[in-house]
Amino acid sequence: MTAKTWNILGIVAAALVIVVATVLAVTRPWEQASTAAPAGDVSAADTLDATTHVLDDAGEGAPVVVEFLDFECPSCALVYPTMETMRAEYAGEVTFAVRYFPLAAHQNAYPAAIAAEAAAQQGQFEAMYQRLFETHTDWAGTEDADATFRTFAEDLGLDMEAYDAAVADPATGDRVELDYEAGVALGVQSTPTILIDGEVLELQTVDDIEAGIQAALED
Repeated sequence: MTAKTWNILGIVAAALVIVVATVLAVTRPWEQASTAAPAGDVSAADTLDATTHVLDDAGEGAPVVVEFLDFECPSCALVYPTMETMRAEYAGEVTFAVRYFPLAAHQNAYPAAIAAEAAAQQGQFEAMYQRLFETHTDWAGTEDADATFRTFAEDLGLDMEAYDAAVADPATGDRVELDYEAGVALGVQSTPTILIDGEVLELQTVDDIEAGIQAALED
């Protein structure tokens, strides 16, 4: 192969790199892997936003537990019962909140987040959040998950015209993206990622969750 041919191939390769980089730059966040660095020293306030879905508010000064989750993530589904137990056990003592972090590897993670956010617009976020996890094995990996989520909305008694409009509204997707981008900024790279008072919990077993909460309460 001549030097001229190598030069041409080099130019083509460089052009392809530029094209790929451009495509990634405009891809929705949940369609690409996070490359953010691990979260540094942040406060509990940094993990929340005015629109964050707070499940239980224990008031000022209480430890704040924030879970970045993917509804289709098997690990999130496994952690869910423990999180519900912690909410019951530490009601009034600990603030619990959740934020969306749909991953590209899970085809129904983003639609599930959209369904939850559409329900939130009618004051039913928690009910949809619970339904999604309690039925996780029924819809994860299926091809008709959107229809399943719509059935959940009907079961919850939502205004279906408003629900359908919210699902189709780009602003609903923007709300999901807001959480995702906040997670990336905090160094979230996988789900579930749990932060307690702004510190990422090193989660090896579900028992680590209560241990982290106890430590925060003792501080």
